[in-house]
Amino acid sequence: AFAVPDSMSVHDAAGIPIEFGTADDCLFEFGGLQAGETVLIQAGASGVGLAAIQLAKQAGASMVLATASSDDRLDRLRDYGLDHGINYSNTDVAAQVMRLTEGKGVNLVVDSVGGKTLEGSIASLAYRGRVSWVGRAGREEQAPEIWPIMMKNGSIHGVFLGAELAMNPVRTRTMIEGLIARIAAGQLTVVTDKVFPLAEAEAAHRYIESRQAFGRVLLVP
Repeated sequence: AFAVPDSMSVHDAAGIPIEFGTADDCLFEFGGLQAGETVLIQAGASGVGLAAIQLAKQAGASMVLATASSDDRLDRLRDYGLDHGINYSNTDVAAQVMRLTEGKGVNLVVDSVGGKTLEGSIASLAYRGRVSWVGRAGREEQAPEIWPIMMKNGSIHGVFLGAELAMNPVRTRTMIEGLIARIAAGQLTVVTDKVFPLAEAEAAHRYIESRQAFGRVLLVP
């Protein structure tokens, strides 16, 4: 458990450890993002995606790119630090990344989708680039072809915040407490799309699966 500042609502506090903590680990602890590097955030309109965009921009990333399923959602992401948006519904993501980076690719990709999206993440990498793979939201069982990442001397790092909380609790708690303080100070923004009562859990899941959500979807008792 984490202390919630008096100025912060319970709704805002609810997802900070998972969303912002996961994004922070993907970018820095495991992703090794440095100021001046380029980063691609897959599923930028998700809770983790929105957190990662803000954190990467504030850390001095030279270019923050993100994917989403509609141009409207990409336009909204610009308010949180997005430099270039890619609509994965009608665009080859890797080809667009290469165009925007003048053929170099990005230094880091945060991928919470997996499957075919993970293959696109690998194809988007610069030489010696890194992928922080944090989930399988796409529910695909397909394993990616890993030969391309070897040819780039790149790396894929699995990221699971739960394991870090168990194995490195002091570091992880300190990191999350720092994020809570930054959010309370207005330096970072928690974006909640909709709040559903627990009795409407099925409707909440349908809404998430519709890919209309922008930010977090909460269930409350």
